[in-house]
Amino acid sequence: MSLKCGIVGLPNVGKSTLFNCISSSKAQSANFPFCTIDPNIGSCNVPDDRLTVLENLVHPKRVVPATVEIVDIAGLVRGASKGEGLGNQFLANIRETDAILHVLRCFDDGNIVHVDGSIDPVRDKEVVDIELQIKDLDTVNSRIEKVRKQATTGGDKNAKKALELLEKYKAVLEQGRNAREVVPETPDEERLAKEFCLLTCKPVLYVCNVDENSAATGNQYTEAVKEAIKNEDAEMMIIAARIESEIAELESYDERQMFLSEIGLEHSGVERLIRAAYDLLGLQTYFTAGEPEVRAWTIRKGDKAPRAAGVIHTDFERGFIRAEVIKYDDYITLGSEAACRAAGKLGSEGKEYVVQDGDIMHFLFNV
Repeated sequence: MSLKCGIVGLPNVGKSTLFNCISSSKAQSANFPFCTIDPNIGSCNVPDDRLTVLENLVHPKRVVPATVEIVDIAGLVRGASKGEGLGNQFLANIRETDAILHVLRCFDDGNIVHVDGSIDPVRDKEVVDIELQIKDLDTVNSRIEKVRKQATTGGDKNAKKALELLEKYKAVLEQGRNAREVVPETPDEERLAKEFCLLTCKPVLYVCNVDENSAATGNQYTEAVKEAIKNEDAEMMIIAARIESEIAELESYDERQMFLSEIGLEHSGVERLIRAAYDLLGLQTYFTAGEPEVRAWTIRKGDKAPRAAGVIHTDFERGFIRAEVIKYDDYITLGSEAACRAAGKLGSEGKEYVVQDGDIMHFLFNV
């Protein structure tokens, strides 16, 4: 899977600190605007307790988790849609991602400068939203001008459909709302929506970066963000990036858990964020389990068996015959593939089978 989540936000809100917590790559993090210029790309393992359970049952030679790509993008400033700061580069980098982790500063610290001089995450959110909306409106208007000619002079049915959808986007964007509020109603509209590649159509998760004391409970800033996004098709999570960076440096699992317990958390924010990014991209996992390895394979939600097979090797998809499927709970309850087969819990599925999250699969193919 080559899908990527982009970390965006104003300068100095904690994007690079957060990126360094979740990625094996290391980005420069400093107290001045545009510390990040070129995007940093990192890959991180997706936390999944099911892998550990399978490992204890199968005792494989190796375990391979699923991964997700995260991109740390330069900070945006007011006027980015007109080229201010690193605006044009920033917007181009967002366009290349598939979902957005929008980091908002929700902590007070006089030692860390804010580009607008005060802490107001709702204002900061609106700055980014407006710049992306302006850029999308430019894109939509340009498309409308081109498509309208095709629809009126050539009688192109696809052009007419495109024009209708573009007009919907224009109406929403001109009201200062995001394009993701327009929900495609047909498969054709879904296809066109992907082709337009609008910035505010991308799924978004608002990440509220708080101080240590607010890591478990949030604060007045996170409550303001929660209220501001209540009518959006978007989720919000709270994370203390500075504390997460300290946790990431602890070597032992017990030390990390003790640290988390002291600040009132059961799981680290990094683990929750990586999992949320995976879900935001519309991804899910199936497993292969054998003595050589237990592996988590990444597919899109809704993928059918041949497409899932193709993630392992293109020959598997091209020569797909059928898939042998065991449900995760059945595998754990019975303890092995042989036991599941004997109990009639191994299903034989064809090309139309929609793979479910957690399925344990074996593919038969011929090329």
